[in-house]
Amino acid sequence: MEAIKKHFFSDMGVMLGRSMRHIFRSMDTIITVAIMPIALMLLFVYVFGGAIQTGTDNYVNYLLPGILLIAIANGISYTAFRLFMDMQRGILERFHSMPIARSTVLWGHVLTSLVSNAISVVIIILVALIMGFRSSAEVLSWLAVAGILALFTLALTWIAAIVGLSAKSVDGASAFSYPLIFLPFISSAFVPTESMPSVVRAFAENQPVTSIVEAIRSLLAEQPVGNDIWVALAWCLGILIVAYIFAMRTYKRKTA
Repeated sequence: MEAIKKHFFSDMGVMLGRSMRHIFRSMDTIITVAIMPIALMLLFVYVFGGAIQTGTDNYVNYLLPGILLIAIANGISYTAFRLFMDMQRGILERFHSMPIARSTVLWGHVLTSLVSNAISVVIIILVALIMGFRSSAEVLSWLAVAGILALFTLALTWIAAIVGLSAKSVDGASAFSYPLIFLPFISSAFVPTESMPSVVRAFAENQPVTSIVEAIRSLLAEQPVGNDIWVALAWCLGILIVAYIFAMRTYKRKTA
């Protein structure tokens, strides 16, 4: 059993290294992922921020959690794209002809998504600091924020894996992330849900992004989190488990 585990993790390390080399040889991927959320942050803080009433003195503090989720939703489209291209070029079949653990090819893409999105998140937080973002959070609160963002990234990445393995075209592999990017706009990410019409407010308050945003916002402000963190974790873990099961089934069917 230990030999099997060692074999699996060594193979996964090789697959992760391969995917990360592609990322570092094309850093424009990470930059592109970060540019759109940063542009949104600049737009809302310096153009719309003065007209938006959130009950806070520093709008960038209020806005940042939603921007981070948009960045992650934007970044996972590249996972679907890379998986689709590997399928089309027959690279998965080549790897499967070698003596490696079959699932490590998929796991390499998933872990690459986690690392590359983490880099994008750090870049956005650094820009937010320049724009005036400040947090009184202690180390444990920051670790909790990192954990929630990692779970959110993994959940969306496994969805991206399903799309990348099933898509019929490059556009189909990449475009699925658009609804995910739009979802934070119908949440408490940009404005309090109290200002929304009743129907929109009902949707906004009962979709996953709002609970995740509220949990992260409270953690960064060192305020009581309440039930938001448990609702956020339930959403992330639920989506992660379901997406993982379907992704592995799709992967086995496609590579059988």
